[in-house]
Amino acid sequence: MNLEFFKKRRFRVILSILIAAAALFVMMGQLRRISFSKEKVLTVGVFSDSYWGVQNGYANKIIDDAILAFEKEHPGVKVKYESGIMKDDYSEWLSEKMMNDSAPDVFFILGRDFSTFARIGALKDLGDLISKDEAFDRNAFYKSAYEYGQYGGRQYALPFECAPNMMFVNKTILDRENIELPAKDWTWDDFYEICRKVTKDRDGTGVINQFGTVNYTWIDAFDANDVTLFDEKGRGCDFTVPEVGDAITFLEKLEALGSGYALSEKDFAKGNVAFQPMLFSEYRAYKSQELSIMKYSGFEWDCVTMPSGPNGDNNSRLDILSIAMSENTAQKDMAWEFMKLLTMDPVIQSEIFDYSAGISVLPQVTQSEDSLSRITRNTGEAFNLEILKSAMEKSVIQPRFRGYENAKEEIGLAVRSILESRSNIRMEQIIWNRTINNYLKSLQINEY
Repeated sequence: MNLEFFKKRRFRVILSILIAAAALFVMMGQLRRISFSKEKVLTVGVFSDSYWGVQNGYANKIIDDAILAFEKEHPGVKVKYESGIMKDDYSEWLSEKMMNDSAPDVFFILGRDFSTFARIGALKDLGDLISKDEAFDRNAFYKSAYEYGQYGGRQYALPFECAPNMMFVNKTILDRENIELPAKDWTWDDFYEICRKVTKDRDGTGVINQFGTVNYTWIDAFDANDVTLFDEKGRGCDFTVPEVGDAITFLEKLEALGSGYALSEKDFAKGNVAFQPMLFSEYRAYKSQELSIMKYSGFEWDCVTMPSGPNGDNNSRLDILSIAMSENTAQKDMAWEFMKLLTMDPVIQSEIFDYSAGISVLPQVTQSEDSLSRITRNTGEAFNLEILKSAMEKSVIQPRFRGYENAKEEIGLAVRSILESRSNIRMEQIIWNRTINNYLKSLQINEY
């Protein structure tokens, strides 16, 4: 009797424990589901190769480190991105995401896409976020880098990394001709005189085989002479200003030195040309030990600032990789914090000097001794940081109006026509001014 009683009692106890355990299991499952449902996800649009078109085995290293830091500071937040998208496919991928209303909350944006995405309303206007954030300081960025993210007077993006256009110099040629490396404030006159001295037939065959410069374009000359062609909206152009005439005259003088010779980038790579403008990212990439044998390996070379025109300065055209926020994001505040981490955190920005070919958009990082040591370690030789500082402080950005790329082609056509016609430059400016403005009007009429 007592034995049976105890057996039943033990069974009831075991059953109660099992029921309680089951209830606890169900409750924990519900808590986990609630926890998962409360987990916030921030999506990021990235591409998996280098923005600068050079070999890079650490394409996602910086973004991965930023995600780890962000998730540590924001418990319950998960940052995700789709890997394997190449830069050449990125614009199409991002456009499709926008069309399907599934754009990432935050995404990197290529320079060629910025104005288009801003114009169609795909980018969040950052004005309110900036004005309400006391911790945000626009002056922490290089001025031109920050302004690169503006369109129509509004801020739509923040700069992530950049590279100014600089003048590559074949030091072997200059040493052979007993010419000193140009100073950071050198001028068109200095540039021309060096080109004149080095342009020659070195082996006595009657054929010029050493040249002054290659790929110095009308854009370089116009920037150097502070030429402002277009109004803010790109609806008008003044091609008749004296600064344009001076720039074209200078280009004509340069071309006359090597008249009849069609030069290309390959001629500089072979060591036959003294100067070629290129992005600083290429300097960093091809000065590295890994890539030094691939290009520019048969001579000593370095880079300096761009030469200044008589009405301008040692200006450098700036190329930038920016970060923007989707207009339709549901995570506006979190997206803003992540954008600030990528662009303003000194630790994240300093990684650019280890894992990319660009430079930081923050002067405090780029102009630091730590960054100088990283550049030196990467290139294997000392670098004059004042040259880079000067280039960034005098950097300029291209106009941002719709149709600029088409308008730029029209300007290039005009300059080439004037150079080849060898007629009165002033009269040609007036004629082409009408043509260019008519073209701009046609662009406005065909807007949709």
